[in-house]
Amino acid sequence: MLKDLFAKNKKRYATVPAQSARNDVPEGIMTKCPKCKRIMFTKELLRNYKLCLHCRYHFPMTAKERIDSFFDAGSFREMDREMVSENPLSFPGYLEKLEKDREVSKLNEAVVTGEGTVNGFPVVGAVMDSSFRMGSMGSVVGEKIARAIEHAEERELPLILFAASGGARMQEGVLSLMQMAKTSAALKRFSDRGGLTISVMTHPTTGGVSASFASLGDYNFAEPGALIGFAGRRIIEQTIREKLPEDFQTAEFLLKHGQLDAVIPRDQLKDKISLILELHRQGGELPWLTS
Repeated sequence: MLKDLFAKNKKRYATVPAQSARNDVPEGIMTKCPKCKRIMFTKELLRNYKLCLHCRYHFPMTAKERIDSFFDAGSFREMDREMVSENPLSFPGYLEKLEKDREVSKLNEAVVTGEGTVNGFPVVGAVMDSSFRMGSMGSVVGEKIARAIEHAEERELPLILFAASGGARMQEGVLSLMQMAKTSAALKRFSDRGGLTISVMTHPTTGGVSASFASLGDYNFAEPGALIGFAGRRIIEQTIREKLPEDFQTAEFLLKHGQLDAVIPRDQLKDKISLILELHRQGGELPWLTS
């Protein structure tokens, strides 16, 4: 009798628990990898530097997540936090979009700058966040990075740049493009006076950011799979009327063609940069760059 009853109500018994299970799972507790499509607990993903537990896909990081995972705990002291963008060209809706980005990202701008330590080594850092206006570089972003460079020069500290950007900010027009020259000139002065700059390009690093300070480090690194380039793939293909390689503008493609010094997984980055800082303090070679 029980067997017949179950067969009669099989569909109901099969669907109700599944539906209940979906309702019982809090939003955000699980994360699906866009590359391998596997599902994992979000807490485990965060503990693993936001690297997929199965295929090691590098999920995007916010500035806060990057600072917490890279700098020594409690060592980072933010600079110029109060700086906010205005609307110099009276671009329609720009201020409203900035306000919305501030609410979503909990940041005042697309870059966080400050001073901290990395495995005990004091450094100045600039960390971009693509959740704010896609990490685009406007007047405030350029000014904050220039000030970070000048602070590193004054304090005689190494400078570490984490780029994540869609390029120059269109709402600020030529004022945004001017930041390319300003940040590049500041880095040149810093370099001429013996400053050490380490640039880490993350996904994505494109447009005016890739064509200025992000590519001007003494060491230029990238995370695996990061998109790095100036113009978009489609525009280039239409211009040259040729099909580009599948891996074009990836970190691995740039490394193969001599445009990067190394592609470093996120969970190895802190130790490898610490080694560079130690060797520059004592003098030495970096055999792992060519291994």
